[in-house]
Parts: sequence; structure tokens; C-alpha cells
Amino acid sequence: MVQQLAPQTTPQVIYPDSDGQPMADNTKQFRWIVTIKENLEILFATSPDVFIAGDLLWYPVEGNNKIRKAPDILAVFGRPKGDRGCYKQWEEDNIPPQVVFEILSPGNTNTEMLRKLFFYQNYGVEEYYIYDPDTLEFTGSQRVGDRLEEIQEINGWVSPRLGIRFQMTPETLEIYRPDDRRFLTSVELDQLREQESQRADRQQQEKQLAQQQLEEERTLRQQEQQRYQALIELLREKGIDPPTVVSLIARPTPPIPPDLLL
Repeated sequence: MVQQLAPQTTPQVIYPDSDGQPMADNTKQFRWIVTIKENLEILFATSPDVFIAGDLLWYPVEGNNKIRKAPDILAVFGRPKGDRGCYKQWEEDNIPPQVVFEILSPGNTNTEMLRKLFFYQNYGVEEYYIYDPDTLEFTGSQRVGDRLEEIQEINGWVSPRLGIRFQMTPETLEIYRPDDRRFLTSVELDQLREQESQRADRQQQEKQLAQQQLEEERTLRQQEQQRYQALIELLREKGIDPPTVVSLIARPTPPIPPDLLL
């Protein structure tokens, strides 16, 4: 009797949505992550094929859930917007994130950051930026061939993919949109919105005041016209021809003869 062997099944690979690590170690790091991520969302809000995410696990290799990283911010050009539990590259037309940001905290080590550099270099990242808000150190790398090479002059650098400009000041890193508007925190954005609202209210009030003044001037002209018409009617009732009166009033006074002046 021949015994049939049961077909072997490949165990299903689970790709967790979380690596168990916190998004940020402190409020400063968290604020920078949110500020850059949300401003990029705003910048590319009308581009349906630009996907922006923060602290999202990226799996570049199908079948291996150990090869993964969760950049603080990532940008993918060529993929639609939408919610994802993680970024499985083989389900995304095999397009890797082209731009990633890492915001450092005191807990980051040089070994950890070196591993991230090699990971991003090996799996197709084109631009890699690192900012330390405590030391104000900002560095960037750009893909040249199969390597990520350091950008020598980062101050004033414009990202080829994002079009944003990085400007270092003695106090902080400033990031500018292509239209030269600075990246703002959520509080600054709300304050700007409030200022715009107040300015719109003032403009509306000024417009209403101007309309009110026009209405008052129109009313005055109408009243003057009514008084004029009433005067005309009164003159006609007394047998006076208004055009004659008007012509007499308008006629220049003749000069006095010289002999009458003696």
C-alpha cells in the first residue's frame, strides 16, 4: 500500500505593525517629527501619488520580517496616499521610500545610526537627513550610484525630491517650502490661521464701512436732488421760469464803466 504524503505548506510570514519601540524619547524629538511630517503632508496635499508617513515600519524584502526599519519620517513618490499598518515594499510596486528623516534623541548611539545608514543605503533611499535638536547638528546624505554620500554644504541645501530648503541658524534648523514659506509647528499654524481670520474680519469691516459711506453719500445726493426739485416746483408756482433764473445767476457780471468809478 502506497502512503500519500501530505503536501508541505509554507508557514505564513507575519509582518508586525509595531516594533515595540516608542515613536520618540522626549517632547522635543516628538515635536520635530510631527512638524516635519505634517508640513510635508501639507506641501504635497494635492499630489495623490506622494505618500508621507511617520514612524512607519518599512519591510523591503518579502518573506523576511526581520529586515525592517521605522524611519521617523519617510516620503515615497509614486505611491498613493492612504492608511497603512506598515509599508510592505513588494505590495507598493517595489518602490522604496526615496527620502527619510531621523530626529535624534539622547538615546541614539553611533552604532545604531551607522546601521540605519547602511540599511537605507542598501535598500534604495535617495536622500537621508539627520537632525539633533539638542546639539543643532544637521547632516544629510544623497545617493551617488549605490552609495549614500554626505552632502558637504548642507546649509542652504535644497532637497532634489522634496524641493524644500534647509537653513541653519544659531538657534535652530529652519525648513522652507519652495514658495519660501517656513515650516511651522501646529501652534504656529493655528496662530497664523487666527491672524488670517482677524485680517479677513478687518477687511470685511472696512468693506462694510466703505459701503456704508457710499450709501450715506447716495442718500445725501438724493436729498439734495429732492430739495432742488422742490425749489423748482415752488418757483414755477410763483410764475418764475427756473431756466431763466439759472441763466441769470450763471451770467457773468458786466464790468463797471470807468466814468462811473469817478
